[in-house]
Amino acid sequence: MTYVVTGACIGCRYGECVEVCPQRAFHEGPNFVVIDPVACANCSLCEMVCPVQAIRADIDLRDNEREYRELNERLARVWPIAENTQALADADALALDTEKRHLLQLPG
Repeated sequence: MTYVVTGACIGCRYGECVEVCPQRAFHEGPNFVVIDPVACANCSLCEMVCPVQAIRADIDLRDNEREYRELNERLARVWPIAENTQALADADALALDTEKRHLLQLPG
């Protein structure tokens, strides 16, 4: 089992999850963070502190969230390890929106 960041994080990227992760398993992109499933210790600390409830155990993903398992794994290979992650400017405005996949900024 690993934890997965889902679409509720897109455009918010608050960063509490990054701060509590003992494994440095988070990787940061332009408007989203992902969890490296290899580095994840399955401690669930990130899930507990996420203010938008964007993090779930992979076995608890809803049908419309399953694509995020592969996205987390793939993007963790190309994005840098997250450090000192800060909320994005529109985070509070987007926090309650869970259908934000179209806003995800992907690499090249």
